[in-house]
Amino acid sequence: MPAPISFAATGDSFITRRLPDTTTLAAIRTLLAGCDARFTNFETLTPGPGAVANAISGGTWASAPDAVIPDLQRLGFNLFALATNHALDFLHAGLMATSAAFERHDAVVAGAGANLSEAAAPRYLETRTGRVALISVCSTLHETAVAGEQRVDIAGRPGINPLRFSTIRTLPRDDLAALAALAAASMVNSRNQMMVKEGFDAPPPPGMVQFGDLRFREGPAGGVITTARPDDVARVVAAISEARRQADRVVVSLHAHEQFGEDKAIAAEFVEVFSRACIDAGAHAVIGHGPHVLRGIEVYRGRPIFYSLGNFIFQNETVPVLPQEFYDKFKLPLTANVADAIDARSDTNRRGFAANPWAWKAVIARWVDDGDRVNDITLHPIALGFGAARPQRGLPMLSDDALILPHLADLSAKYATRMEITGGVGRIRL
Repeated sequence: MPAPISFAATGDSFITRRLPDTTTLAAIRTLLAGCDARFTNFETLTPGPGAVANAISGGTWASAPDAVIPDLQRLGFNLFALATNHALDFLHAGLMATSAAFERHDAVVAGAGANLSEAAAPRYLETRTGRVALISVCSTLHETAVAGEQRVDIAGRPGINPLRFSTIRTLPRDDLAALAALAAASMVNSRNQMMVKEGFDAPPPPGMVQFGDLRFREGPAGGVITTARPDDVARVVAAISEARRQADRVVVSLHAHEQFGEDKAIAAEFVEVFSRACIDAGAHAVIGHGPHVLRGIEVYRGRPIFYSLGNFIFQNETVPVLPQEFYDKFKLPLTANVADAIDARSDTNRRGFAANPWAWKAVIARWVDDGDRVNDITLHPIALGFGAARPQRGLPMLSDDALILPHLADLSAKYATRMEITGGVGRIRL
């Protein structure tokens, strides 16, 4: 029988500054130290001095000194995911510099590479009780961030392991006919039709109405259907199959901002379907992150799916530099600085993440996997300093906030997951 392996997992570490030596972080270090495998999502880059910024970003151009990697290691982390929407904030060179920094610090990191095979490959952690495989994948991305496959006649392209998806909207028959008439009258599809005629694109399938970049089909009511690309799913499933034979446990990291409707706390349909497919393929856990808020927890076939553990470190307001494209969004001059730009984006803390308390409340999850199933999952609330001054918020501390665990329990109820809350800790018994 395989030996039990204990896990700790957090959500996004959007870290941009060195970690201080504080008693609050010491308490978290102690909590993590009791586990064999300790995961966080590394949602930044260490591109090095003089890095060239991409023309687009994951929202904020994320960068940090590479010394934050050993800082996180000293805090206790030994598994890192790198497939995020910020992976190409500083072009291919920034991503590869970050990968090289992890290698220099002898850290186990998955999800990015010089080509698709490297980005999709499982990475392995040796623990005292067994070998753990990590596969990292991201659905929130610009198409240029997708790693390219190596060929005999051309080099692969650096990038991340993608989970692309399609979106189809539904409308009742009469509304669909009206939309088709509106598309024709407005000529909104002229470019699409030209691309089809010239052989650069395929026409919509029969029964589908195109409206610009959106596609609609008939349904009983208005709605949206999201479906992961089969080839991306197959690639992840193949990696899980390999990892099951090469490791004692397999963990999949999924970075997904996509939501259902207007609520960021509810995952898009394809996220749920894909996560269950990972468990069906043999993964022992799926660790989700990305929306910067908590999402529910599902126990599927005795295995945990954390749809989002929220933020663990959130220092996106103290990035060291931003390119002029960021300033241009807010009509700021070349003389403006990072503080000016962040003030403009947040309307001086009145909108966005700065005004959303749930961007600053999260949990650390711990569990033991004995090989056959997962035993109790414990959930430890953390707070990141909502309402504090900008330089003081963003670092985690164990919290007695009485709202966090009931909120997570409510989000998890849709998956028939029951949580007990005792002594300020949540427990899901299996």
